[in-house]
Amino acid sequence: MKIVNRLTFFLFLTLSIISACSKGGGSTPPPQEANLSVTTDPANGSTQLPALGPYNLKVTITSTMPVNGVKIDITAKKDDGSNTVFFTTSVNKTTAVNDFTITGTPAATQCLAEVKVTSLTKATNVWNGSYRYSSK
Repeated sequence: MKIVNRLTFFLFLTLSIISACSKGGGSTPPPQEANLSVTTDPANGSTQLPALGPYNLKVTITSTMPVNGVKIDITAKKDDGSNTVFFTTSVNKTTAVNDFTITGTPAATQCLAEVKVTSLTKATNVWNGSYRYSSK
């Protein structure tokens, strides 16, 4: 009887160890996705001629859209080194083409618009861009 109990215990212990090993035990690897590719209108890196508003911005995701979409952060500030921010927005999107209007631009001012697009599926997948514009 002792032998049967010991064999049963040994069999139970062995199956428990095998079951625990088959679960993987590690963290889930981050999802594979294409690096973000984005175009903006006005174009990234451009300097626009002075103009009257409205100051429209189109952000287009040209890579495959991440499964959970993207977060688009836009900031506009004076381009004088003072970091005086007058416009900011942050939205989550699942559409490839996204239109924005920058408001609050001070008159007769050189400005810097910065765009940051972050995958909501893989936080390390980020695209950054900017352009300069001036108000009349």
